[in-house]
Amino acid sequence: MSSTTESRPTDAGSPTDQAAKETLEDYTLRFAPRSYRRWTPMVVATTALGGIAYMADFSIGAGIGLAHGTGNALVAIAVAAVVIFVTGFPLAYYGARYNIDLDLITRGSGFGYYGSVLTSVIFASFTFIFFALEGSIMAQGLKLGLGLPLWLGYAVSTLMVIPLVVYGMKALSKLQVWTTPIWLVLMVAPLVYLISTDPGTVDRFLAYPGAYGEGGVNTASVLLGAGVCLSLIAQIGEQIDYLRFMPPKTEANTRSWWTAVVMAGPGWVVLGALKQAIGVFLAVYILARVGPAAAPEPIQQFRGAFDAMMPSWLVVPLAVALVVISQIKINVTNAYSGSLAWTNSFTRVTKRYPGRMVFVLVNLGFALALMEADMFSFLNSILGFYSNCAIAWVVTVATDIGINKYVLKLSPRTPEFRRGMLYAVNPVGVVAFVSASGLSIALYFHALGDTLQPYSPMAAAVIAFVLTPLTAIATKGRYYLRRTDDGIDEPPLDTEGNPSATSYDCHVCRQPYERPDLTACQTHDAVVCSLCLSTDKVGDHVLPAQTTAPTVATAV
Repeated sequence: MSSTTESRPTDAGSPTDQAAKETLEDYTLRFAPRSYRRWTPMVVATTALGGIAYMADFSIGAGIGLAHGTGNALVAIAVAAVVIFVTGFPLAYYGARYNIDLDLITRGSGFGYYGSVLTSVIFASFTFIFFALEGSIMAQGLKLGLGLPLWLGYAVSTLMVIPLVVYGMKALSKLQVWTTPIWLVLMVAPLVYLISTDPGTVDRFLAYPGAYGEGGVNTASVLLGAGVCLSLIAQIGEQIDYLRFMPPKTEANTRSWWTAVVMAGPGWVVLGALKQAIGVFLAVYILARVGPAAAPEPIQQFRGAFDAMMPSWLVVPLAVALVVISQIKINVTNAYSGSLAWTNSFTRVTKRYPGRMVFVLVNLGFALALMEADMFSFLNSILGFYSNCAIAWVVTVATDIGINKYVLKLSPRTPEFRRGMLYAVNPVGVVAFVSASGLSIALYFHALGDTLQPYSPMAAAVIAFVLTPLTAIATKGRYYLRRTDDGIDEPPLDTEGNPSATSYDCHVCRQPYERPDLTACQTHDAVVCSLCLSTDKVGDHVLPAQTTAPTVATAV
């Protein structure tokens, strides 16, 4: 560490101090230290899986099935699930192993310090789109159960999550653990009852041809359906917002650690795919009773299912209870993750931390506007368009980890996220992402003809997968690291490969942080935390670029 002047005192009530104290509730925008990560692997996994209790899967599956038929829908759901699982695995591993969220992973996996702002906005958009979808579903339930007009139901579903999302991981873990058993019983019981008491429902479900189908399976229908399902590929970002709190991986907990990471990381899509298939089943079951317009609504689906197995006076209350519990479980996660993404982007661009609560309200405002615009009626169109951007982003990062880091060895194995250590923009990820999303969106809007339109999600995945290693080879990996030496003598990882737990005091905000969150200061014989580096407007504390080109080998 360099020594030029003594550390300057910081005012107790300064914005830097306020930002530091607020982010210490759940370590927003920064590395999650070992001292905070006191949960067992299974508690973290349960909390992460609790966030996928959303009802949107039932609507998504129903929409695909009613349009293209059961056969096409099931194949589309399976194809999307395989892609989501394969791409989600390396991301989940990095989040859990190195205790950082998906934005911090993205910075060092091909995008650069400012380049990943673009993907943060993509992820924030995912959270408010799905918040709006879940809020719309809850409003439908409140209308059926309590007679509330939809506009009021939208407002209620938005405002009720604010008190819950203020408190971060500690409150969310308790909420998810306690509500998951109730949610599982309410979801599974009617399905088991229908299949066991009326086996004919399965035959009708499997034989349903769809509005545009002919009873068989065809490539165009499968790809169109898979494109809608693949809009959920960004859900891995919300899973990682929980997985970053995993305890260190050791010999003693290896089995439970890996089980939790796989189950709550890419494994979320197994339950998601099952819910989509159930959505098709329930939509076909109630189709004759409610018509094609209402059949994709989960409140109608479960009302019809409960009606077959219990007294009529219990049907609507239980259906509404299921919808409300599901909406709360997922939308606290949507609001929480979305606020992190917006805050992260804003802080890097403006070098000012406005407080996460500001962006909770911003995210909810966007979601409420979508609900009032009746996004539910054109759900598949929104998701089909959005999936092109989400696929391009996730496949780019997953390819950088799997190919560029482990096969080509052009990308540093250990993730880097700190300002000063990374280049502002890395062409590897930015070129691959922009090219893949741009061309796939053009395909989606028929720019290259009707025949190729269903292939837009496949184009996004293939182009991102090919261009990510090609750009790394063309640039020889030189734009990953601006520096390989952060000025601190102690290595960032311990002997077991886990982030070091050694604590240092940041000389700007005077808070203790663990080794991976800090770098040496350019102008003081001291260290600075990652958030204080992000908010350093004049670059006083940011280390200069190394005069010799960094080599990947020294950074692995």
